[in-house]
Amino acid sequence: MEAALLGCFMFVACVVAAAFEYPHSTLHLAIPDGGTRRAWVACAMGATAAALIYSPWGQRSGAHFNPAVTLVFWRLRKVGNGDAAGYAVAQFAGGAGGVALAKALLGADVMGHPSVHYAVTAPGPAGVGVAFAVEIAMAFALMATVLRISSSPRTNRYTGGVVAVLVAVFVEVAGPVSGMSLNPARSAASALCAGDFGALWIYFLAPPAGMLLAAELYVFGRGSGRVPCAKLHHENGQPCPFHCRYGATGPS
Repeated sequence: MEAALLGCFMFVACVVAAAFEYPHSTLHLAIPDGGTRRAWVACAMGATAAALIYSPWGQRSGAHFNPAVTLVFWRLRKVGNGDAAGYAVAQFAGGAGGVALAKALLGADVMGHPSVHYAVTAPGPAGVGVAFAVEIAMAFALMATVLRISSSPRTNRYTGGVVAVLVAVFVEVAGPVSGMSLNPARSAASALCAGDFGALWIYFLAPPAGMLLAAELYVFGRGSGRVPCAKLHHENGQPCPFHCRYGATGPS
């Protein structure tokens, strides 16, 4: 399920990138302004994130589809060692599969065009240092929000919607600066198919660092016991595979 979730996300990311940025696509020709196209891309990726989180498989697996997210919940002892490793392997494999599927359907000429470039995440004109700092800041903000909202039985059902809004905002604001990754597996999938590994280290280090920092501050302020489950959205009727403090109707 985790492989399929990130695979779907990456497939949509590639298709959306091609639809809006490939010079000969209908949408690119119809929307000449790059800022407007980026806004549409941001909305599309936010909606995709929400759809996957609230999908039956997202509700079942916890909708991490990001090894940095899984790492945080492992640090909080909500995911076992073997499960965390399995999630990470599935996420990397699924992401690469999603990009490969987009390449197979759209063709290497479209996906490999410099304006699409397999939806690779890369630093903008401000440089590597700024991109690294922005990725850490976004990762910190995302995880701090997730831990706060998902840890309450009153609000955890809204986690997916809030994450979707953050993804859309980050794509719009930070896309030109850092490429907007937040996800090592997401960046690795595009880099693998494009053969472009130059800035990959940023996206392997910054998102986990930012999310772990948010988790450490949350534990310092509220304690790890306040995080009942590794699911982004627990109260959904789906079986829970984690070390979970929720019962049928709420925290036990």
